[in-house]
Amino acid sequence: MPCKESDMIIPDSTTFDQRTMTLLLDHDPLVQRSRAFLALFDWSVVAEPPLDPSQPGKRPHPQSAYVKAFLLKIEEGFTSCTQLRRFLLEHPLLVLELGFRPVLNRNRPYGFEVAKTVPTARWLRQQQHDVPQPVLQSLLAATVRDLREEIPGLGEVVAFDVTHIYAFVKENNKRAYVKERYDKHHQPRGDRDCQLGVKKSTNQEQADGSKKEEKEYLWGYGSGVVSATDPVSGDVVLAEYTQPFNENEITYFFPLSIRTVATLGFFPTHISADAAFDAWYCYQTVAPRGGIAAIPLNTHGHPDSQRDHDGVPLCAKGLRMHATFQFSHTDGYRTQRFCCPLLYPEPTGQTFSCLPSLSKDPAVSKISIGNAVE
Repeated sequence: MPCKESDMIIPDSTTFDQRTMTLLLDHDPLVQRSRAFLALFDWSVVAEPPLDPSQPGKRPHPQSAYVKAFLLKIEEGFTSCTQLRRFLLEHPLLVLELGFRPVLNRNRPYGFEVAKTVPTARWLRQQQHDVPQPVLQSLLAATVRDLREEIPGLGEVVAFDVTHIYAFVKENNKRAYVKERYDKHHQPRGDRDCQLGVKKSTNQEQADGSKKEEKEYLWGYGSGVVSATDPVSGDVVLAEYTQPFNENEITYFFPLSIRTVATLGFFPTHISADAAFDAWYCYQTVAPRGGIAAIPLNTHGHPDSQRDHDGVPLCAKGLRMHATFQFSHTDGYRTQRFCCPLLYPEPTGQTFSCLPSLSKDPAVSKISIGNAVE
């Protein structure tokens, strides 16, 4: 909802009276552009902190004013709170529009001390770091709810992905000298929460024909998102979940799924993701509803298993293996055990050498059954 005159303090000065100030707010291009952008959010979910009678004095700035400022920081392309503060100091009317409580002074052109009203860059950084997650999640959920009313079928097909976020530490600056740049036991002083992880891993072929694995490290975080794409409206983020960068991508699936269902109010019919999400429980979320999980196969370095037309595994010699018994796997699914056809149900006496199978017993193989297949 846009800021109204009743939602902000419109000061009076010797230069502009309140009526003139109101007209300036209604005709300033930057204020109008920011007002239209911020009107896309439901600010009723950002509650004003209750008054504490035991702490009299000047009331602090409302939390919504900080969140609005940080959204404009992203919208304007600023990379630091220092740039954001400089921008606010140059646009006093915008400071009022965002809802900051002005330090009144009638001798100033706009009726308040802009430099004393706008928090310092250090305090803005602290507030940006301490914004409660429930507040941001509520804003996102309210936005998705409104978009669902405008976009029919939004959320029926979703995509999972995880991207990296660099921590603002000198260890990530290749030009800065750091003695132990990529030592996971040496926590960067600039960010006590970030962790070391691998951004990219590649195999480089050497002159002798061998391959050497090269890994690119960074200190930071992983930001997991669930998005839906509409041919008219474009991409819409439905859920977000951030962890330190040392966590595997598959650990993002359940938190993102839970937040997506809570926001949409229903389970997505189809999902897509990269090979990092190739796990049986990812497929299980859509299988009961007849959905499709478009996820590339991830063999995790193991050779592809050969199967017959009905899914029964074949041994290394191409023989159809024999099904014996089922049991409950510790990961939560049913598993079928298959054994060598030359030994079960009765030994045939025929022998030949085989490649090692998944079991300690070379004559035994296992696959999962049901809707989830691993």
